[in-house]
Amino acid sequence: MTSPDYSTTRRLTSEKPACFDTPVDGMQTLLKTPDSEQKIAEGGLRLKGLYKTSSEDKPLITVVTVVYNGAEFLEETIKSVIEQTYDNVEYIIVDGGSTDGTLEIIKKYGHAIDYWVSEPDKGIYDAMNKGIDLGSGEWINFMNAGDFFYASETLLKVFNSKNTFTGCHVIYGDHEVRYPNKRKIVKAGKVKNLWKGSQFCHQSAFVKLGYHKINKFNLNRKIAADFDFFAEIKSQGLDFNKAYYCISSVSSGGVSDTNREFVFREWCLTAINNKLAPRYRIIINYYVLVASLKIKNKIKNF
Repeated sequence: MTSPDYSTTRRLTSEKPACFDTPVDGMQTLLKTPDSEQKIAEGGLRLKGLYKTSSEDKPLITVVTVVYNGAEFLEETIKSVIEQTYDNVEYIIVDGGSTDGTLEIIKKYGHAIDYWVSEPDKGIYDAMNKGIDLGSGEWINFMNAGDFFYASETLLKVFNSKNTFTGCHVIYGDHEVRYPNKRKIVKAGKVKNLWKGSQFCHQSAFVKLGYHKINKFNLNRKIAADFDFFAEIKSQGLDFNKAYYCISSVSSGGVSDTNREFVFREWCLTAINNKLAPRYRIIINYYVLVASLKIKNKIKNF
């Protein structure tokens, strides 16, 4: 039943965790997404009666990959998750109904994926919210198609027995950016500077899953819902803890890179709404105005 080959198959059990049947603190964990006429396909270890549980020495880490027509990049992402040296990983893939061969790649690794589903969604953050509902781990990370863990030892370094994150809601670290001709390590900033913009990328963050189930991504934020989520945690005075490792590797030229004005405006609006820096409100309002004018000019010249 268990297999030493992958991070996702070393601690399998046929005993179904209670969270799938009984709400915990009012939160139901989905075994699978609801059946509907729109669902294209689904699979994974759960549907074969194989599950994972968390323990004090080996907390279960839920990793979610969201993908849509990402066949070109998905396999490397999958391999970076299932080839982790850490022994207790739950892997969920949420596909938006791809038509480019993505499903074939997912099925190729179905023996090492806890649950995967292919069905239409309302965008990346809606798909990520589905992943939150499906997760049964203690911590959750989003490693979407085209991104991957920096090294096979990443999870082991972060969650080894020497690291304690008691009372912490977010663990975050550095990330690598892959450019066409080079790679660069970007150091995570200080959480107190969130009012200036994101201080780390969501691929390099782990969030307490119980908290995330109650506080999902705001679908009104089209690009920066992840920043909005972390800003809300900061405004509540909850704890962030930095892991001094490079956690993820991401490619340049993504949605945030190609829509900088949109992202910057959403950052500024989030900073205002969460009162991250009241004394800088006038400056931030100015930045919102400048970004908005750039957006209008871009649309006008489209």
